[in-house]
Amino acid sequence: MAELLKVDGLRSGYGEAVVVQGISLTLEQGQSLALLGRNGTGKTTLLNTLVGVTRRHAGRISLGGQDITALAPHQRAAAGIGWVPQERNIFKSLTVHENLTAVARPGAWTVARAYDMFPRLAERKSNLGNQLSGGEQQMLAVARALVLNPKLLLLDEPLEGLAPIIVEELLRSIARVVRDEGMSAIIVEQNPRLILPITQRAVVLDRGSVVHEGASAELLVDRERLDRWLGVAKH
Repeated sequence: MAELLKVDGLRSGYGEAVVVQGISLTLEQGQSLALLGRNGTGKTTLLNTLVGVTRRHAGRISLGGQDITALAPHQRAAAGIGWVPQERNIFKSLTVHENLTAVARPGAWTVARAYDMFPRLAERKSNLGNQLSGGEQQMLAVARALVLNPKLLLLDEPLEGLAPIIVEELLRSIARVVRDEGMSAIIVEQNPRLILPITQRAVVLDRGSVVHEGASAELLVDRERLDRWLGVAKH
């Protein structure tokens, strides 16, 4: 497979504070990556740096062979990065349909296909963003990223704070996108047992550095490492 994303010696953070400590990684076209680690280890900062909303102190980022290190966030989106931040960033004063049509770009993921993925959104297409439940807002945020038809999808804790039934629904949809349809993605998630089964590779961060990189399936059954880095082996 062709290399899609290359991160080389990346150091970044907020102001003078460096959170990401010299991270290097690659992601091939069609691969999905679980980005794991305890709270405060730099997962969100790494995604924010890929999007371009942190201060970069060193390193380079390329996407599809294009150096995007110096590009502004809107230019990185145009280059092919789709982002679902923890805050979701939907337009709360627009309807569901307007949220989708306002950002849609030509490609395989049409607004109609997003509705097929998330029937709840189709039922609420005339509702304003602020009239949706938290789970519905998250579905809308994911749908908005998909209709951008990105080369790389970044999901920052997409299941956080949602009811179990919504978690199951969203997880099925994310699995369909990244596992069945092969969209390249990096997914940050606190619960590795949810996300490792639907991703191909896993990276674990600790104190802003990569402490593990390997196959998701292997990490899923490695109780010692799960417990050491994530504290989940007994759950």
